[in-house]
Amino acid sequence: MDISEEKFLIEKIASGETDAFQSFIDEYKNLVMHIVFRMIGNKSVGEDICQDVFLQVYDNLASFRFQSKISTWVARIAYNRCINYLEKKRLPLFEDLHPPNASIENIYSEPSLPDDVAEVKDVQLRVREEIQKLPVQFKTILTLYHLDELSYAEIGEVMQLPEGTVKSYLFRARKHLKEKLTQKYRKEELHP
Repeated sequence: MDISEEKFLIEKIASGETDAFQSFIDEYKNLVMHIVFRMIGNKSVGEDICQDVFLQVYDNLASFRFQSKISTWVARIAYNRCINYLEKKRLPLFEDLHPPNASIENIYSEPSLPDDVAEVKDVQLRVREEIQKLPVQFKTILTLYHLDELSYAEIGEVMQLPEGTVKSYLFRARKHLKEKLTQKYRKEELHP
């Protein structure tokens, strides 16, 4: 959705068109769900937080000034809602890990045979399980970068981090994920 489409949609929402807000939700629900469910991990709590995010978006949409992409603004609201929930629960937000010195190999490949498809799905499941075990900031950055395809600058806006820190955390998250996967699974199990 380009900026003129976003402005038109926001005007329709501000004028009270409920179908327009449903279109808005449909456009951004995957982004919100990726952030919330990666950070929270509890389905029922995550669903409540997703609803809260869209309520807050609705309440503040008329004041949005297009100083950033609307997706970045929505992601920031989702991220902040999750941080608020985690702080109330007094869960650790981040564990500083080893200094970066390697990156994760790309373990996803395009399968060509049915057996390969099954093996790749198994690997993807294992990777998702290990991502869920990462510190909140790491799994959030991995999700925003790889699933939602946000840039370093956009992630920095969402998480209120300098771009260099985002790069460093992404590097560390990949390294930590690689270490956990190679510790837990033999190399041949991860590379079909």
